[in-house]
Amino acid sequence: MFPLHMCPNYLPLFTILFLLVNLAMSGCNQAPTTASRETTDVVDTRLATLPSLRPGEAVATFGGGCFWAVEEEMRLLKGVRAVVSGYAGGDLDYPTYEQVGTDQTGHAEAVQVYYDPAVMPYNVLLDAFFAGHDATQLNRQGPDIGKHYRSIVFFRNTVEKAAIEAAIKRESTHHKAPIVTQVVPFKAFYPAEMYHQDYYRQHPYSLYIHLVSEPKVDKFRERMHNWLTD
Repeated sequence: MFPLHMCPNYLPLFTILFLLVNLAMSGCNQAPTTASRETTDVVDTRLATLPSLRPGEAVATFGGGCFWAVEEEMRLLKGVRAVVSGYAGGDLDYPTYEQVGTDQTGHAEAVQVYYDPAVMPYNVLLDAFFAGHDATQLNRQGPDIGKHYRSIVFFRNTVEKAAIEAAIKRESTHHKAPIVTQVVPFKAFYPAEMYHQDYYRQHPYSLYIHLVSEPKVDKFRERMHNWLTD
């Protein structure tokens, strides 16, 4: 790609816009050096830690494309205490972002949600998950292409599995195309690197966040407005 800071003055405006859009569209599948804030901060590649489950809490695991937006969406909901971005659904223990990005580990970018089911019922949480992404897109979400961006829900018992299947039926009424979300038993969730956590809020000037993630979050807000925190 032609470096933006080297663009000559005579480049047509549409060419510059094209370069900007392409820069933004490559966003979620970036190496740590380019995914970090545009400062002198050192990228924190340590793995995040999972919070302990509190009495009365439940945990749910979803994958709906780039985890930057999905994490932000889940954090907006009533009854949600914590959300961790990470990887699930694959065969490799403790994968890195780069390994998952090769599409060879079987993992999907996912989030793990710690919530109070007395405040946020599981069926509503499922509706929120589907409101936050396009479940008809196979192995992709918008500009992010690959199996690690697939739509996937992990169930921990037969009750959750039945609830997921019911949620898929409800969601199908919002689309003409079929829902392609995978429904699989939960095995393991591996936290992503620290620099991915809270990425949406830490990078408000990112072109990818502005052009890709923000529209998804805005649409989520509209559809789930009755269940958002004040």
